[in-house]
Amino acid sequence: MTLTAVQDEYSDDVSHCYGCGRLNEKGLHIRSFWDGEEAKATFVPAPHHTAIPGYVYGGLLASLVDCHGTGTAAAKARQDRQAEVPPRFVTASLQVDYLLPTPLGVPLHLRGRPTEVRGRKIVIDVELEAEGVVCVRGRVVTVEMPEHMVSRDSK
Repeated sequence: MTLTAVQDEYSDDVSHCYGCGRLNEKGLHIRSFWDGEEAKATFVPAPHHTAIPGYVYGGLLASLVDCHGTGTAAAKARQDRQAEVPPRFVTASLQVDYLLPTPLGVPLHLRGRPTEVRGRKIVIDVELEAEGVVCVRGRVVTVEMPEHMVSRDSK
């Protein structure tokens, strides 16, 4: 497994995402680590991430799937291209299936696996587990970030 999260290697101009941006001081700071042919992440929800007492808010779970999916795509593209810096990906489509209520207060483990690579598009399947049980499955269709989305002010 890589020692550095892919999101920690994004350039400053694309590191402001609420879910995974290291420069967003109020963000979630999701960190994905490449491990062979998949990426892994762990996130521990805070008490304010509640839906009903004892369970995680579904919107947070969707955010975890989303940002881990784009991070997985960046790691895969970096590996395939043997690039020094991972390219930044954005979400074109997000599908989230809530299989079971997700308990609050325990580490959530995510695994992202590339299932289709076609040019600038990479499809990622994500599973989110709590206490060894898959609670959420998602599919993220990602595309490499278009040049016009890069902030010119932060360079």
